[in-house]
Amino acid sequence: MATDTLSQLRAGQLTGAVRLDLSADLTDFPREILDLADSLEVLNLSNNRLASLPDDLPRLKKLRIVFLSQNDFTHVPPVLGECPGVSMIGLKSNRITEVDGRAFPKTLRWLILTDNQVSTLPDELGECPALQKLMLAGNRLKSLPDSMAACQNLELIRLAANEFEELPEWLWRLPRLAWLALAGNPCAPGAGPSAGAPLITEVPWAGLALEEKLGEGASGVIHRAQWSGSGAVEPQAVAVKIFKGAVTSDGLPSSEMAAWMAAGEHPNLISVRGRVTGHPEGADALVMPLVPSGFRSLAGPPSLESCTRDVYPDGFQTEPATVLKL
Repeated sequence: MATDTLSQLRAGQLTGAVRLDLSADLTDFPREILDLADSLEVLNLSNNRLASLPDDLPRLKKLRIVFLSQNDFTHVPPVLGECPGVSMIGLKSNRITEVDGRAFPKTLRWLILTDNQVSTLPDELGECPALQKLMLAGNRLKSLPDSMAACQNLELIRLAANEFEELPEWLWRLPRLAWLALAGNPCAPGAGPSAGAPLITEVPWAGLALEEKLGEGASGVIHRAQWSGSGAVEPQAVAVKIFKGAVTSDGLPSSEMAAWMAAGEHPNLISVRGRVTGHPEGADALVMPLVPSGFRSLAGPPSLESCTRDVYPDGFQTEPATVLKL
C-alpha cells in the first residue's frame, strides 16, 4: 500500500489530497509532496529512515500536523518553525539529541518527543503560547527552561523516564495543568507495595490459554484468557495484559506495572490477580479479572482536534446524578 501511495504521488494522482500517509523506507523527502502545497494539511512520514526535511517545506502553506516518528532524525528540524500553521509535531522514537529553538512555530499546540535522547530544551519553547500537550517521556532531561512558565495553556505534560531530581516551582502554578506524569525519575517515589496490599500471586505462562485480543494501548496488549491452576476446578476466564517492553508515552512499562500492583484492592479499580512468570519472550504480563460485559467506554481517546480531551459520541448525554457517581 505504501509503495502504491508513493507511485501515485510521483504520478501526480494525489492532487488535492488533504492528508498523506507515506511509509516506504524513505531516506529522502519526496519532492513531489510539495506539489500538494495548496491542499495538504496532515503529513505523516512516520516509520521511514528520514534524517532531514527540505528548506522549502513552508511551501506547504496549509500544513497543520506533521508526524515524523520512528525515523533517523538526530535534531528537530528548524524548518518546522517556519511553517506558520503547524500546531502538532510528532517526533517519537528517533535519535534526537538536539532541539533547536527555531524549530517551534508560535502556533504549536502539541509536541511529541517521546523516546529520544534529549538532555536540554531551548528557552524558545516558552514562546509557544498555544502549547497544550507536551510529551517528553523517555529522554535524559534534568530540568525544564524557566521560560516555560509562560505556557499558561499547558494542560498535559509527560516527563516519565527522565533524570529529574526536582521539578521547577512554576510548574505547580500553571493554571490549566491537569495531567503530570513523573514515574521513573529520581524525584518520583518508588512504587513499592502499599500498606495492606495483598501479596502478588505468580501465574505460570503455561497455565494460561490466550484467546481473542480485547484491546491495545501504548504500553501493552490485553487478551482474554483461560487460567488453569488458579485453585478453581474449572479454568477461569481472565484478562491478561502483556507489556510491550519499550518506552511509551506513559514512560517505562515497569513503572506502570509496579504502580498497578502497589494500588491493591479498591472497588473502583481493576485489581491485579497475579504476575505472569515464564513468558517465552521474557515479557512482563499481569492477570486481571475481566471487566463485566455490561460496562462500556464513556469516551474515546483524544483526537487531533481535541488534543487533551477525550472524545464523546455525538449526542452523548447523562444525568448529573450519574456524573457524581463516576
